[in-house]
Amino acid sequence: MKRRGIVVVGSSNTDMIVRLERIPQPGETLLGGEFLMAAGGKGANQAVGAARAGGRVSLVARVGEDMFGRQAIAGLRRDRIDVSRVRRDARSASGVALIFVGERGENSIAVASGANGRLRPADVKRAAPLIAAASVLLLQLEVPLDSVQAAARLARRHAARVILNPAPARALPDALLRQVSILTPNETEAGTLTGTRVGSEQAARRAAGLLRARGVETVIVTLGARGALLVGQEGSRLIPGFAVQAVDTTGAGDIFNGALAVALAEERPLAQAVRFANAAAALSVTRRGAQPSAPTRERIDRLLARS
Repeated sequence: MKRRGIVVVGSSNTDMIVRLERIPQPGETLLGGEFLMAAGGKGANQAVGAARAGGRVSLVARVGEDMFGRQAIAGLRRDRIDVSRVRRDARSASGVALIFVGERGENSIAVASGANGRLRPADVKRAAPLIAAASVLLLQLEVPLDSVQAAARLARRHAARVILNPAPARALPDALLRQVSILTPNETEAGTLTGTRVGSEQAARRAAGLLRARGVETVIVTLGARGALLVGQEGSRLIPGFAVQAVDTTGAGDIFNGALAVALAEERPLAQAVRFANAAAALSVTRRGAQPSAPTRERIDRLLARS
């Protein structure tokens, strides 16, 4: 029997979003904003993005024993995500993200990690049967690095594909990168990982080459509205994005990664999988919030069919 499941190991937050004319400068107060509270966290966002795109998804995470934790779990269940490995932590509050969004869709985010910072390798070990049976493991960096590394090692031991979205950006050890099947940085993250400035497609291609030299099989540098640069054993290729009117870019990278995991679990060729992910991410920026903006499979297929 073919393995089609997706396991996400990562964070769950509550996003508190203020939409303003522009993002405030340090020391500046802006009035007249609009407030929205929504489920977020990169791990939970990717799990929801994958589930709505048609994936069978399990999440490994920690939340607090508080109102935010209860709401997060209830929301994940509504999207038919397996939350059997989401642990309620009595010692820490649930994670919270404070987000400013400007009129042009740009955002600025501050995160209080809370229970996310207490996700342990032991939590990953308890999820070993899920990971062993999965086709794709999806990781990010809003939980402790030792837990990320434990999950990657376990997945590779069971021949699951490992996708690492290296966000928030930080230096990473080669021992982890060698476990990664597909690395999905944006331009800023690619620059942080390589110590270079990535401001063009050519620079992104060079950075991807440096990352592949450190052991990553395939690098996909996301380029916003321009699409995504796919760099692997067969060379490099720009997969164009989709023209949409951006309202809020919060969570677009997470939706891209969730949809990418679905397409790969369905055994689509890599270039087709990236196009599918580009479509999902494009649709997500046309609506507000991270998880609320995750498109359904029907919307993704409709955009692909008419483009």
